[in-house]
Amino acid sequence: MPQPARYALRASLAALALALAGAAGAASPVLDRLKQGGALVIAHRESSVPFSYLDADKKPVGYAIDLCIKLADALRKNLELKALPIQFKAVTPANRIATIEKHEADLECGSTTNNAERRQKVAFTVPHYITGARYMVRADSKLEELNQFEGRRLVSTKGTTPQRAVEQANRERMLRIVMLEAPDHARAVEMVEKGEADGFVMDDVLLYGLIAGRPDPSRLKVVGKLLTIEPLAIMLPKDDPALKQLVDEEMKRLIRSREAHALYEKWFEKPIPPQGTSLNLPMNYLLRDFWKYPTDVVPF
Repeated sequence: MPQPARYALRASLAALALALAGAAGAASPVLDRLKQGGALVIAHRESSVPFSYLDADKKPVGYAIDLCIKLADALRKNLELKALPIQFKAVTPANRIATIEKHEADLECGSTTNNAERRQKVAFTVPHYITGARYMVRADSKLEELNQFEGRRLVSTKGTTPQRAVEQANRERMLRIVMLEAPDHARAVEMVEKGEADGFVMDDVLLYGLIAGRPDPSRLKVVGKLLTIEPLAIMLPKDDPALKQLVDEEMKRLIRSREAHALYEKWFEKPIPPQGTSLNLPMNYLLRDFWKYPTDVVPF
């Protein structure tokens, strides 16, 4: 290697070491509170199957919840604590970002898309799923693509990226789609079942999970091509780089050790509560390829 290149490499490595040391030694609102015996506050969803939802006993469960429990244990070990109390806080699509931004919760463990707009307010760790928005319709519906919803009613959950994607397409293509807002996923499904909406646009993996949890799954189906690409990741405060560094390191370790793969199989390929049905969703190529070199950086 030429001498100038060697100097440049050494300088880069030295800068990286200083940055990591700075992050590790920086004051951390969350870590400092945990060291003093405070609880780790985990924000969860109530109907984002199979990521974060309530079981029959109203207890938060799911793929993202399991990942966050492992992250909590890693924080406990790193801080050399005998125990780390955990508090759960329910959030909705409308208030989840503000909850993290205002430090009302430390981690949001659900199905939130990491995108550039949201990174202005919060931070994200390595994606735990990559999906895209499609449409839930009644089983007897002939609707399959966005343009077929012209002049019809399409519901989405307030504050979600699929909602904004449809609103933009509606304006640009003058589709005259009547956009309806639901406070949560469960209500949106109910609107489709009752004929109050002709379809529900949301991440397809969530749609499959919601259908599997219905009393009669055969009444609904998922249709259409992907409207968006959604890298889903755990949210955390933007102003706490020390916390993020520890969380990122543990997420990468879980992926490389294949512990995250085992959790994926548990929630996507095996029977899950409350109905004991399986989603039968093997890992898609988007996530499989992304996890070969896990990073918190996404191109969106």
